[in-house]
Order: sequence, then C-alpha cells, then structure tokens
Amino acid sequence: MFSDPLFVVMILAIAAVLIILLMGIGTFGVGGEFARKNSNRFMRYRVYAQAVAIALILLFIWLRGGN
Repeated sequence: MFSDPLFVVMILAIAAVLIILLMGIGTFGVGGEFARKNSNRFMRYRVYAQAVAIALILLFIWLRGGN
C-alpha cells in the first residue's frame, strides 16, 4: 500500500487533520487572549483539511475499485 502515491498523500492528509485538531484542542486548553484569537481559526483549518482528506479517501476508494 505504501508504494501507492495516492495512499501516501491520503495518510498525510489524515495526519494533518489530526495535528490541526490537537493544536485546536491545545489552544482551547491554554485559554486567554491566544485562545480568543486562534481557536476558531484552528477549527476552521481542521474543517478544510478534513474535507480534503475525505475527498482523497473517496478518490482512493473510487480509483481502486471500491469493493
């Protein structure tokens, strides 16, 4: 599976979603002015990255036959 470039890109997109999610949760935990300025931004980035990851997963399934 790791020899397939689309699979690798899909895994990287999923990892990016996880990293952004953890950064957003960490921002909520910090609180204060930093959280007020950045928490919504991180969650917005997560939604965008998650949409890309889902699209890549669906593309991978569609191109590989989708059994």
